[in-house]
Amino acid sequence: MRSKCIGALAVILLIGFITDVAFAKIILTYNNYLPPVQIASKLSAAWCKEIEKRTNGEVQFKYFPGGQLLPAPKVYDGVVQGIADIGYTNLAYTRGRFPEMEMCDLPLGMPSGWVSTHVVNKFYQKYKPKEFDDAKILFFAGSGPNLISTSKKPVSILADLKGQTLRATGRIADTATALGATSRPIGIGETYEAVKRNVISGVMLPLETMKAFRLGELLKYCTADWQVGNIYTFYAVMNKRKWDKLPANIKKIFEEVNAEYIEKSAVGWNKVDLVGADFFKSKGGKFVQLSDAEAANWNQAIEPVIDAYMKDMTQKGLSMDELKARIEFIRKTRDELIKEQKALGIPMPYAAE
Repeated sequence: MRSKCIGALAVILLIGFITDVAFAKIILTYNNYLPPVQIASKLSAAWCKEIEKRTNGEVQFKYFPGGQLLPAPKVYDGVVQGIADIGYTNLAYTRGRFPEMEMCDLPLGMPSGWVSTHVVNKFYQKYKPKEFDDAKILFFAGSGPNLISTSKKPVSILADLKGQTLRATGRIADTATALGATSRPIGIGETYEAVKRNVISGVMLPLETMKAFRLGELLKYCTADWQVGNIYTFYAVMNKRKWDKLPANIKKIFEEVNAEYIEKSAVGWNKVDLVGADFFKSKGGKFVQLSDAEAANWNQAIEPVIDAYMKDMTQKGLSMDELKARIEFIRKTRDELIKEQKALGIPMPYAAE
């Protein structure tokens, strides 16, 4: 009798073990420093749900927007250390940490988030900078161009930037200085109050911030200097140990969803700039268009920014010929994608009215 009971108990335990394995879940944490309503945060949440759906719940996420686990500057190292399994941030918060990829943040004339998102992904796929080797890159995204928006005085020519203090971070700060303004590296969450209190007279930010961070309530003029076209390069990154432990079939699903979210990010970043532009105009904001001649003046003024970056990178081991080839790759890819965006009928947010 006793042996029968022991045998029955063993069967029950075995069934329980098999059931637990069958319903076992891979639970991953995802930290995004942006608030839940921002486009990249919404896309990140949707990315999590898509993977959960395609893995039939085998993978599940605990999603933390608003930097609940890690603030923007700590995301990459925090993911490497395992504080979060996956994180989303942008290069400007850790200037110098990813110098090769920061080439994409230079003033290279990115006209839209759709173009920039595809450019930064193609750049990474071609050159695979080793600076990300201690983590798993999931995908990149590019914002729309960082345009100059001001609260009191419109900027039509370079001379108008004299005396302007602009919120600008990372490589964008270099551009603001080269154009004649004073740059201030203020966090995006503090920018509204900085404009309201006249701590700064304007910003260098994508149009999406007009609505997402309500800056369109305060800023009155936006100079559509997309011909300069600095962007912010965003990226989603995963702890390498967690990635390596994923089953092959799960990795395949991750990669499929990653590829799809490049285009979703491109469309999303372009769309929110359109929304931001409409919000800005609804509050009485005015766009200032640069003439071709004036745009040429601006691009001449920012050449030292590109030259200084190139010189710095030669000291890190890259040849000048290699750097020039990479710049040319970005510009050529940009031009091809501009044509593609027009062919697809995807509008630019700041077209002349």
